[in-house]
Order: sequence, then structure tokens, then C-alpha cells
Amino acid sequence: MGLNKVESKELVEAFFDEIKKSLINNEEVKLSGFGNFKILNKRERPGRNPKTGEPAIISARKVVTFKAGQKLRKKMSNILSE
Repeated sequence: MGLNKVESKELVEAFFDEIKKSLINNEEVKLSGFGNFKILNKRERPGRNPKTGEPAIISARKVVTFKAGQKLRKKMSNILSE
């Protein structure tokens, strides 16, 4: 593409800013041949404090999920099986 390091960094940051904006607006982001990002609402659930082992409540929250697309999964499978 002929971009220098600064231009490349700015391009990547702008790309991720657009993904963040879409996710903030609760929109699913689909990148053809790569995968999908979306927001899931997790319910409150019981858990444990990892330091003490004491029971604790894990609060409800929103999380970003990523599901790799079929092309990416296939390419990674080929790379990892070498």
C-alpha cells in the first residue's frame, strides 16, 4: 500500500475506532473472510474469588465476543497442523 509506519498506525487505529463505534451502538460487525464481533449481555451469576476461593457474585455486564469466520478458521487450521 506504500504507507509509512505512522500512516499505517493511523489507519489501524481508525479501523478499530470504527469497530468500537459500531459495538457501542450495539451493532454487529461482520468482516468478510475474517469473523464477527458483537456485544453480548451476560447475566449476574455465582462465581468465586480466585485469590480466596470464597463464593462471590459476578455482576451482570456487557462483553465483546468474536467468532472467527470459516475462511480464517480454515487458514489457521492449516497453519497449526504444519
